[in-house]
Amino acid sequence: MALRLVLKDLSFSALTAGFIAVLVGYTSSAAIVFQALQATGAGVAQIGGWLSMLGLAMGVTSLGLSLYYRAPILTAWSTPGAALLVTSLPGTSINEAIGVFMFASGLILLCGVTGLFARLMNHIPQAISSAMLAGILLRFGLDAFGSLQNHFSLAAGMCLAFFLTRRLAPRYAVVAALCVGLAIAGLAGEMVFAGKRLTFAAPQLVMPRFTLSSLMGVGIPFFIVTMASQNAPGIATLKAAGYRVPTSPLIAWTALTSLILAPFGGFSVCIAAITAAICLSPEAHPDATRRYMAAVAAGVAYLLAGLFGGSIGLLFSALPIALIHTIAGLALLGTIAGSLHRALLEDTHRDAAIVTFLLTASGVTLLGIGSAFWGLVGGIMVWAVLALPKGTRAPG
Repeated sequence: MALRLVLKDLSFSALTAGFIAVLVGYTSSAAIVFQALQATGAGVAQIGGWLSMLGLAMGVTSLGLSLYYRAPILTAWSTPGAALLVTSLPGTSINEAIGVFMFASGLILLCGVTGLFARLMNHIPQAISSAMLAGILLRFGLDAFGSLQNHFSLAAGMCLAFFLTRRLAPRYAVVAALCVGLAIAGLAGEMVFAGKRLTFAAPQLVMPRFTLSSLMGVGIPFFIVTMASQNAPGIATLKAAGYRVPTSPLIAWTALTSLILAPFGGFSVCIAAITAAICLSPEAHPDATRRYMAAVAAGVAYLLAGLFGGSIGLLFSALPIALIHTIAGLALLGTIAGSLHRALLEDTHRDAAIVTFLLTASGVTLLGIGSAFWGLVGGIMVWAVLALPKGTRAPG
């Protein structure tokens, strides 16, 4: 009976919306995730297994949560979190990376179970968390346009396709840039598939290792970025569309999934925002009560993508690095611009935000702890000093 009711709500538009959501999700950020997993020191086969695990995790959670709450709840990996991992994980062992994933997932689970999510994030000014994210992502923007120097035809062609499509059909701008990049790289003979074959990549268990420097330098910033830049917008997107779903259970279930699957490469499972908007739109279904089937369809597509995670890893290992840098930078342009806008919007937080941005972007490492953490610390210290009433002397 329940299955019959679910199938009754299924429509071709919902199937299409779900497929497009997954397509946009993979094309816009899979390159960033691939770089993040590479930064752990994992090989191509292992990365393929991890991508399989991520696809299966997102598929199961999207299906389960959407069917249970009858709402279009789409899950995703944390793209901002993956960007942080690219810049912060080099020099960290793969076992320490797994420890970071588990630590951050445990903190997110604690927030979900205790209901501390909103209260915790409210203690960090949005300007500072946005500035930290902008500092983390700056490298991606620089690498994208830096590719023009040595791979002008490839990078310029992708940029042209991106901005032309963004003018005409913004949703498909990243897809268009990727297609043009693949065509140019293929014609130039820069895609190397020799000696590689498509196989199903089984996820491999990696035991975690917890060190203070990796947990403080990568784990805490990863937790903050994932909460502030992935889960928070995801919940806000659902609520803005009129779906009153309980926040804490969604955070708890996705975090628990991440915690369990982290040793197999499931570095994060979060509430989606950008791709979820596709499933939340009237194009998915005119009746808002039946749009949950778009997220269900996306869940099925994620499961299929998970089965071919090894092929996705193989594809990215065969592509020229300039293509990966360019598509990643273009995909993150909107996030970089939005983060900088939020960081510098309020006069009272501007000094603290710019200190956070510059410290994070500097790549400085102090006491073995990475720049994202020090950017956050520096920004909060500047904000606290400037917030002192006039006539009050700062400590020391």
